[in-house]
Amino acid sequence: MLRLYHLLLGSILLVSIPLGAKFVLPQFSPPKVVKPPVVVKLPNPNQENIWQKILGNAAAPTNWQVAACKGNAPLLCVSSKGELLGTVEINVYPLANNEDFQKKLIAAGIPPGSQMDYQSSKYQTQILPALKAWVIDYYAVFAKDRQGEYGKEITFSTYPPQPVPIGKLQGIRYGFARLKQKGGVQEQYIGHVAFDGTKLYVISTAFDIGTQTGKFEKLENLAIFQPYLYAIASDLHLP
Repeated sequence: MLRLYHLLLGSILLVSIPLGAKFVLPQFSPPKVVKPPVVVKLPNPNQENIWQKILGNAAAPTNWQVAACKGNAPLLCVSSKGELLGTVEINVYPLANNEDFQKKLIAAGIPPGSQMDYQSSKYQTQILPALKAWVIDYYAVFAKDRQGEYGKEITFSTYPPQPVPIGKLQGIRYGFARLKQKGGVQEQYIGHVAFDGTKLYVISTAFDIGTQTGKFEKLENLAIFQPYLYAIASDLHLP
C-alpha cells in the first residue's frame, strides 16, 4: 500500500513540476531591457542659411552663378549651367564658448567683453595677432593630422597669413596645400577668419576628396574661383 502511495505521489510531481516551472520560473528570470526610443534631431525649418543675410557682391566668372544653397546648411553654392561646381562654408563660433580664442584676445590686449571700435586702427592692430595665432594653431592641427595619415609621401605647404578686409571687419586670409612627392596637388584649402567682438567667423573651401562640404570637386575650378572668393569675402555684410 505504501509503495502504491509513493508511486501515485511521484506521478503527481512529474506532472506538476513542468506546470509549476512554467509559471514560477519566469518570475526569477532577468527582466527584459526596454531600450528608450531613439530621438532624431531634425533641422530647424525656420532657420535660414546665413549666406542669405551676409552675401553682398556675388562675384563669379562668366556663366557661373553664386548663391546661398537651398536649406539651412551654412553653404554658398557655386554652379555653372545647372551643375554644382563647389561650395563655400561659413562657421560662426560664439566667443562665450571659445575659451582658446578668449586667451588669444587677452594676450593681444583685448579683454573679452570689452567694447571696442572694430574699425579703429588701434583695434585692427590688436586683433591681427590674435587671428594670426588662431591660424598658426589651425596649421599645426592639420599638419599633425595629415602627417599621421600620409607620412612623408605628402609635403605640407602653408600660405603666409595675410591681413584682409572681411566685410567691415579686419580679418586674415590663410590656406595650405598638400603636395605629392611625385607631383600634383593632393588637397588645397583656402580660408578667411574674422572677429566682430562676440563671434568668430571662419569661411573656407577646399579641394579635398575627404571633405563632405565646403569643397570643389575639381582643383581647376577652385583655382578659377579663388580671386572671386576674395572679392566676395571683402564685400560681406559683416558684422
